[in-house]
Amino acid sequence: MPSLHARHLNEAAPVAARPPVSEWLWRRWYAKLWWSAIPVWWIGMAAAGASEPLARFYDGALAGFLNLLFFPMTALLVLGVGFVRHWIDGFVDSRTGGSADSTEIAAAEDEYVRAFEDLNATIDIYDPRSGGLYIGNPLSFQHPDRT
Repeated sequence: MPSLHARHLNEAAPVAARPPVSEWLWRRWYAKLWWSAIPVWWIGMAAAGASEPLARFYDGALAGFLNLLFFPMTALLVLGVGFVRHWIDGFVDSRTGGSADSTEIAAAEDEYVRAFEDLNATIDIYDPRSGGLYIGNPLSFQHPDRT
C-alpha cells in the first residue's frame, strides 16, 4: 500500500506538467525574433561611434524608444508575462474549477447576503419581521384601519 506522502505526490503530478520557463522565453517564434534582434541593435549602437549615418540615427527619438524595446530586461518582462499567467493558472484547483480560496469567498458572500436580508427585513414595510413598519400591524402608520 503506498504511503500518504506517495499518494500526495501522485496527485500533484498534473501540476508538474507545466512547460519550463525556456518554453515561454525562447522557443516561440516571436521570442526568438526578439532575442535575436537585441544583439543586432546593440552591435549597431556600438558601430555608431564609427559611422556618421548610424550615429545620427541612434541619436534620434525613435532610437530612444527602440533602446527600451531592445533592452534585455524589457524582453524578459514582456515574454515572461505568458509564463507567469500560466504559472498562476496552475494554482487553480482542478477538482472544483476555482481557486483554493473559492470556498472561503463563497462563505463570505453567503454571510453578506444573509446580513443584507436581515437588514432589509427591518426596513421593509411589507415584511412582517419589520415590526411596527409592517402594513398588517395595527400599530403601523401605514395600516388601513389606523386613523
